[in-house]
Amino acid sequence: MGLTMEAPTWPAITDDEAAAVLAEFPAIARIERLRWHSPRPFSAATLIDTASGTVLLKRHDRRVRSVAGLSEEHDFIAHLAAAGAPVPEVMLTADGASVVATGEWTYELHRQGAGDDLYRDRLSWTPFRSSGHAHAAGIALAQLHRASYGYDRPARVAQPLVASFSILPAADPLAATEAYVRAHPALGSFLAGRAWRPELQSLFAALGDGLAAMLADQPPLWTHNDWHPSNLLWSRDGLVATVFDFGLADRTCAVHDLATAIERSTIAWLRLGQGADDMIADPKAVRSLIAGYTSVLPLAPAALETVVRLVPLVHLEFALSEVAYFAGVLGDFDAASLAWDQYLLGHADWFMSAPGQDFLARIGTAGNA
Repeated sequence: MGLTMEAPTWPAITDDEAAAVLAEFPAIARIERLRWHSPRPFSAATLIDTASGTVLLKRHDRRVRSVAGLSEEHDFIAHLAAAGAPVPEVMLTADGASVVATGEWTYELHRQGAGDDLYRDRLSWTPFRSSGHAHAAGIALAQLHRASYGYDRPARVAQPLVASFSILPAADPLAATEAYVRAHPALGSFLAGRAWRPELQSLFAALGDGLAAMLADQPPLWTHNDWHPSNLLWSRDGLVATVFDFGLADRTCAVHDLATAIERSTIAWLRLGQGADDMIADPKAVRSLIAGYTSVLPLAPAALETVVRLVPLVHLEFALSEVAYFAGVLGDFDAASLAWDQYLLGHADWFMSAPGQDFLARIGTAGNA
């Protein structure tokens, strides 16, 4: 939530731990070294050089990702790979499983994707380096959506840290939020005693009026739901070479994923409240992102309008999921409060400010750029 790097939440994967897990995968040869450890907060991961190439080993707490939860992601990745999408190969054990479960942990293993990790050392919510990168990311997002066609699995079961899509499409979003809270007991415990219903009702009244009817016209689609530049690997000519990290993937719709990409990657959220709130958004990057997207999948004016209307609230369900994760899995109530106050409410509040309203008005013309 700030401009400084935080210590990783989960302990780093050790050499012995990696060796024990990789022994389950017959296609992987001898480990040479653990090259890099991810600083990201929701899991532990390491790049491992082996005699048969570089792989990424990722470890999760079972309360965050069960075998079934990871298998949902891997099934979607397999569909995308079969459709020609540039996704990393999910490695299989000798028994044909894509997940190894040991004690309190679950593990997944991927071959390193093609391309350079140009944003690896940047903080989350870091905007694109250039309009060219934004344009290329828009192309890649549309291509991923096209590859997703035909994947008709139902939405994922309730679990932490998934960008689900049950509240904004509901005719009564507050009632849908109450149902969401009931399905996530740690979230309910955190919210007990808070005046959260009036806070959300105010947001829905100001930013969500008529949104459910607009979303009713959007066909369901399994989507990435975490589209930002640090989840992409880049070729030397500035194109997207690999798309990875499908941990938030779920059944939403294409406009939801495009709105998420705008919200995650064209606004410098970590600078919010630092004295220049009118300078944190980049409408030019949005225009480039949408231009790239529509060069592959044209957007009707009504769909573009839906994207713009979604942007201020598109983070809602993942923010709720973060609150549940921090409060329920980590027992970190300060972080849960930050996720509620600064992420869920704070981001939405910015869109109701003069700079936020100006940004929405300017991106509403992106389809005509």
